[in-house]
Amino acid sequence: MQLSELKALITGGASGLGEACAEAIIAAGGSVTMIDLNQEAGQAKAESLGERARFVKADVTSEEEVQAAIQT
Repeated sequence: MQLSELKALITGGASGLGEACAEAIIAAGGSVTMIDLNQEAGQAKAESLGERARFVKADVTSEEEVQAAIQT
């Protein structure tokens, strides 16, 4: 898999394993959209990762919120 070409949607991206995955993908040249409930932490992480990262606040137990995040 070429991580440099990857565009990933990561749940729980503001902390823990999701955060580590986002960092690894960005470091390899890919792009990430992180979904999490913690807006403050998610926005801060996206800003620290740079232009290939974005954050969308969403509750993964809500199909509507996840669909909205995917559209982003």
